[in-house]
Amino acid sequence: MLSSPSQSNSDAPSSSSSSVAVHLAGNVRKIKFCQWCGGPAKHEIPDGEEKIRAICTLCGKIAYQNPKMVVGCLIEHDRKILLCKRNIEPSFGLWTLPAGYLEIGESAAEGAIRETWEEAGAEVEVISPFAQLDIPLIGQTYVIFLAKLKKPQFSPGPESSECCLFELDDIPFDSLAFSSIFVTLNLYIEDVKSGKVKFHYGTINKSEALSYYHVLVLMFGGRLGTGPSDIRAFTLDYHLQV
Repeated sequence: MLSSPSQSNSDAPSSSSSSVAVHLAGNVRKIKFCQWCGGPAKHEIPDGEEKIRAICTLCGKIAYQNPKMVVGCLIEHDRKILLCKRNIEPSFGLWTLPAGYLEIGESAAEGAIRETWEEAGAEVEVISPFAQLDIPLIGQTYVIFLAKLKKPQFSPGPESSECCLFELDDIPFDSLAFSSIFVTLNLYIEDVKSGKVKFHYGTINKSEALSYYHVLVLMFGGRLGTGPSDIRAFTLDYHLQV
């Protein structure tokens, strides 16, 4: 089962694992040149800081890398969930909630509505936030909103090959695109079973060394089937629900 609020402190990742994740996510050594003046970059820890940064050797400016926010909608209609089959990489041919990167100038809810229109051709009304899932290793934060269809019509956009409403028991867990979607859908199913839909915050720590068997035992009690390898190796190390 997923961890409860009372377990959250013991499940929190250690500071050492967190710092390693941030270092890998930043991939700072790939920055070779200054984005402002084009000068060559050096890689060292600036005075008063703790992490290696890319520093321009000409103008002295420091390039800071920040996580990206992914926003999307969990759309329930007639006790079914709307999923899209991806028509692009990564995870071509696998199922996901309509979601994508937040753009400058829009709120998280506005971005989720836009992404839903672009990927599923669906007009939706956001009801409430459902989940925020941080993935430090890849520098992403997912914000998923509960939403409902304004009209009972939808169709795949250019980034989707299919869109379909799935009964909760028929959700294709063996062919989901991302670990964040895997977790989100399971949280929603657990809430529906409990009779109360809550807001969830969690940290997904990915690890290629963690077998899918351990994920099932630690998180879902072996209830779920297998899935694509890129979403199998993770733990939900911190889970808060309100």
